[in-house]
Amino acid sequence: MQQNASLKRLLYWLIAGTRGGESRGRIIESLKEMPKNANMLSEALEMEYKNVRHHLDVLLKNGLLAAVGEGYGVTYFLSSELENNYQVFEEIWEKIGKTGKKRSGRMKY
Repeated sequence: MQQNASLKRLLYWLIAGTRGGESRGRIIESLKEMPKNANMLSEALEMEYKNVRHHLDVLLKNGLLAAVGEGYGVTYFLSSELENNYQVFEEIWEKIGKTGKKRSGRMKY
């Protein structure tokens, strides 16, 4: 239970409490559907590659993602903790008004 509360605080801060949270949320949603590399995420989410890389680094640093491979071929997955507690992310995502529907257009984050 304590671990779940810590994850909830971390997700709330990264998704709802900081600039770029919507972009990070969209990345999490996309990786839940299927693991991807940064280029695939950039294309799927219509985001600039360097912005995707930045948000991936933030999510990795905070233990929400796992990465396999090297260089441009690195593939990103949700961490086991996030995968097992995905409903915590969904609850926060819903609270801040995101529905999980596809959004189009380039993000400025």
